This record gives sequence, structure tokens and C-alpha cells, in this order.
Amino acid sequence: MTTIAVTGHMDLTDDTVPLVQEELRSLLREHRRELVGVTCLARGSDTLFAEAVVEAGGRLIVILPSQDYRQAKVKPDHAPSFDRLTAVAEVVTMPYDTANREAYEAANGELLKRADRLVAVWDGAAPSGKGGGTADTVEQARSAGVPVDVVWPSGARRGA
Repeated sequence: MTTIAVTGHMDLTDDTVPLVQEELRSLLREHRRELVGVTCLARGSDTLFAEAVVEAGGRLIVILPSQDYRQAKVKPDHAPSFDRLTAVAEVVTMPYDTANREAYEAANGELLKRADRLVAVWDGAAPSGKGGGTADTVEQARSAGVPVDVVWPSGARRGA
């Protein structure tokens, strides 16, 4: 069994989405046997990864940062995908009432604790200093000895 977690940017441009989807599908094909995907299911990269895991026939685990995550953070345009994917996943909710930086950092820690590998849909930018972002999670994974596969296809861009 291979457990692959994901971290990645939420603000991918419309043109970038199919590029990332294809690279994720290709990467997951290498790990098809007994694949387990772990995600916090944020919009963007996390959701694209979750869809690719389900499409590949893998088992999906969703780590929610807080009790109020669905109500407080899932925007109406992301809700259908979020609800469809959580319906087929094992959902683990962190012991926080409110979605905040501490809850996100704890969720990322839980994600990495479960991971054999980390896929990072990441443009390589340095950490923002806020904590809990893509670059921070990549740094934590590397520090913990978790192999990191960076997915950033040629032509990929982030939105404003």
C-alpha cells in the first residue's frame, strides 16, 4: 500500500487546471496498487488530487482542519465537489472548533504523519511566513524525511 498526501496552491488559473490534472493522473498511475490518497480537500490542487485518486480506484482520506470547516471555508462554487468527495472518503476532523492557522497546521501535521510520500502542486515560491501553506508543508515533509514529488507543469500559473 502506498499512502500519498497532497499539498498545493488553491489559486490555479483555468489554463493550469488540465495541466495539473494530467500530471497528477500520470504520477498516481505509478502508485496504482493499493493507493491511499490523503488531502485536506481545499479548493484547487487538493480537490484535483482527490478526484485523481478516486478516478484511479484509490481510497481517499480527507483531513478536515476544524468542525466548522465546511460551513466557514467551502465556497458555494467548490461545495458540490467537496460534498461529492467527502461522501466517498474516510473523513477525519481535527479537534478544533474553528478553522484558523492552528487548525490548518495541525491538519497538515496529520496529513504528513499518514504519508509515505507528498505530492506538492507548488510553484517553488518560498514560505509566506503565515505558516500552514504549501511551501511550509513541503519544508516539514522534507525535514521529516518524507519524499516530495513536485508537480508544476510547464506553463502552469497561479491566479491573482
